[in-house]
Amino acid sequence: MNLTEKDKEGLRRIIEYEGTADQERYSRWGWTWEKVSVWPATLNRLIQMRLLEVVSHTNSYRGMRLTEEGHAVVQNLVTEPHDILQAPQNQNLSLPDDLFEDIIGHGEVKELLKACLLAEKPVHVLLAGPPALAKTLFLWDIEKAGGERAIWLVGSATSKAGLWDIVAERQPRIILIDELDKMNAADTAALLSMMEGGRLVRVKKGRELDITYPIWVVAATNRLYALSPELKSRFALRELHPYSRSDYLTVVTGVLVHREGVSPELAAEIAQRLDGRTQDVRDSVRVARLAPQLGVERAVQLLLG
Repeated sequence: MNLTEKDKEGLRRIIEYEGTADQERYSRWGWTWEKVSVWPATLNRLIQMRLLEVVSHTNSYRGMRLTEEGHAVVQNLVTEPHDILQAPQNQNLSLPDDLFEDIIGHGEVKELLKACLLAEKPVHVLLAGPPALAKTLFLWDIEKAGGERAIWLVGSATSKAGLWDIVAERQPRIILIDELDKMNAADTAALLSMMEGGRLVRVKKGRELDITYPIWVVAATNRLYALSPELKSRFALRELHPYSRSDYLTVVTGVLVHREGVSPELAAEIAQRLDGRTQDVRDSVRVARLAPQLGVERAVQLLLG
């Protein structure tokens, strides 16, 4: 049977819970995923392999338990500490040579991020500043480079499960957080603990989740003032400032040519029309997309007034 390490860890947690839970209750009604601290996606795989079975199901409750085959498989697993997850042995991250090449300007930010991502121990980075200064683009590029070892979260909608369970299930090396200032209190508390000592601890009724391993955090925020001093102190803070006039023209031209497929001549015209009217590179993209129907001048007038 082809079990992943996450499957095996999930089975160990399940058998531990079933060994301490109310036998009559779980044998009849089963347990939910929150009780065993195993991500639903992992449980679904175990159900498909017939190692778990669903014994009760309503709109708000899905009770599961190990099958006889599941018990047999668990017995063959090597006994390891169940509640302490250690970091994968190979934590080295390889970065492509062209990382951030699609982002215009911000040379020092690029250098800092590359150094932090390749550091032997975590150095967390927070990008702050107004919209349209490539903060999200930096996160996208890191996510692409990190592959399965990076996870992307939006502070305003982290997850119904919460940061604890996301990290426990996916065991990432890098966490990327957009809109950090909008993260809820519970996830912020988890993040503070994790960034300080690489540890997440949660105590639930009848179950303790204790995770320890280093994680690199790169986050972005438009509102630096909305963050607590404790949270800001855990980051290397880099504020991104509005482009100079010449930088803005270069950025707009580069984005339109390389990302939108606009001719250099049309890109230069759009950049000149927008010069002094906006600092948002997204405005140039909108103008470029409307220009074939409206022309550059009219598109600028309708979009920016």
